[in-house]
Amino acid sequence: MPTRQNPQVDASSAAPEKSVDGQLPYPDGVGHRVIWSYTIPFILFHAAIPLAFIPWFFSWSGLLLLPIAHFFFDWIGIGLCYHRTLTHRGLLLPKWLERIFVVFGLCNLMDSPARWVAIHRKHHQHADEQPDPHSPHVTLWWGHMGWLIQENQSMSNIDFYHKYAPDVLRDPFYFVIEKYKLWIFVYLAQAVILTTIGFLFGWWWTGQYSGGIQLGASWLLWGVVLRTLFSWHATFAVNSITHMWGYRNYETRDDSTNHWLVAMLTGGEGWHNNHHAYPVSAAHGHRWWELDPTYWNIQILKFFGLAKEVKVHEMDDEH
Repeated sequence: MPTRQNPQVDASSAAPEKSVDGQLPYPDGVGHRVIWSYTIPFILFHAAIPLAFIPWFFSWSGLLLLPIAHFFFDWIGIGLCYHRTLTHRGLLLPKWLERIFVVFGLCNLMDSPARWVAIHRKHHQHADEQPDPHSPHVTLWWGHMGWLIQENQSMSNIDFYHKYAPDVLRDPFYFVIEKYKLWIFVYLAQAVILTTIGFLFGWWWTGQYSGGIQLGASWLLWGVVLRTLFSWHATFAVNSITHMWGYRNYETRDDSTNHWLVAMLTGGEGWHNNHHAYPVSAAHGHRWWELDPTYWNIQILKFFGLAKEVKVHEMDDEH
């Protein structure tokens, strides 16, 4: 299968260097400075979880928003676009559609496309080695969320972007998002839009201003805050759980695994050992029972002529 390589994502065949107990040291450049722009939202969003148990904030429409928004913003925005399209170039989308999907991805508050791509490419180059930005072999907490709230100076300079995501930043659309931190404003905009629609619908449905406030608050909690938390932890589990527990189809140089629960929560991203063995492949499920909904979506786009040059690895008989 012909592949198109990404800048600086080829990895050496050397085995990861770990201590005797299997634990990795922190990556070079990690200090004690806390990144408050990440930490404060994490604290506030988790502090909002008890509101889910207050009946006034509950609505069936708000609850339904959680999986619907997770599908579009995480499965399509992150899995299909940020990951399989922008990072690994496993398929080509029309620019207008790619940018719509990128906006979906921005609604997860998971950073800009350029930074996301650069970090993930560095992860592939050094998976489960010390330079890996988020190996759980440092600690499970580090691999899941700690790497986001503790500054890593090696990922805070322009050379990092030039090395790992030059192709992304050459696109003026992504350059502007990065330069002006528009991903934050896009996230806030979708929160305001969803809350406003909920308010207007609730006001119309009940005929009361208070009904609009109640439904708007419900949509804000379930469709934005709790949905973001769900998308965060599902996606972060790919970095943490699927490098610790699961099964392996391929003997890769890292400790990546396939984990069915993570795969189901992320639309197929949890077939992580398959992905590390063949990063460019747009299909992450390699066995017939490894369900990969994101790849199904790619196939639908391909059917309508909206996805081209889709790269797929077919599992051989040895596996």
